[in-house]
Amino acid sequence: MKKLLFTLSLALSAAVFGQKTSSKNNSLVLYPYQTFNCDNKGYFNPGKYKKEEIDGIYKLLYQFNSGLFDTHAVFKLSDLEDVRKNKNIYLQQLEKQYQEKKSQLYNLKVINLPEWKKLHQETIQTFENEYQLKKEELIAYSDPASLKNSKYYDTCKQYIDAVSSPDKQKMYTVWKNFVEAKSKDNADPQSVIDRFKAQFNDPKKDDYALIQLIGFGFYNCANGSFRPDPNDEGALYEKFDKIFTKLKQDCDEP
Repeated sequence: MKKLLFTLSLALSAAVFGQKTSSKNNSLVLYPYQTFNCDNKGYFNPGKYKKEEIDGIYKLLYQFNSGLFDTHAVFKLSDLEDVRKNKNIYLQQLEKQYQEKKSQLYNLKVINLPEWKKLHQETIQTFENEYQLKKEELIAYSDPASLKNSKYYDTCKQYIDAVSSPDKQKMYTVWKNFVEAKSKDNADPQSVIDRFKAQFNDPKKDDYALIQLIGFGFYNCANGSFRPDPNDEGALYEKFDKIFTKLKQDCDEP
């Protein structure tokens, strides 16, 4: 009789445990999201996290990580002419985008853990720096001397001094050195040098110099000074996936 009661007790305990486990799984909340090449279905515990906090982290990782503002790249003389002609329009558009995205970014909620709070603050700082750099670049194509007041002056002094100097020879020397250094990373170094020589002998050589020294030299120097370490980003993407108790991924072939 005692053996029978013990067996029944075990069976009831197993049934209750199974109900609790089933209940726990049923309480998980679905969170569908897209990554670079995957459709994901994450299931999170609402007792640990809030959906708006996960939304905030997702936006930091996948929406506020790049391409925050329109780009008016200057590669040739016609691009330079366009930026100079439409400078005020582009500055107004930039300001509008800044104000709209600033409100979104600053008001994001994230999970109260050091890594996510740090990511939020770093993204805000990168956002502010990118806005300032875009603004300075648009103005500089029409007024190179304006870069003397750049927040990146100490970091990118060589390029700023070159384009703002009344001594054109100084600008030409820095331009030549910049192109020669860049040619070494090109599959056809001589073609880069030949292009420089043709531009240097062109009546518009001052404009060609500005395209190289502002659009590539200064911009890349300043841009690289505030970007987070890309090696840290991979770990954060993995941590985001680990927020979910269960995760199903449907990924495209690489």
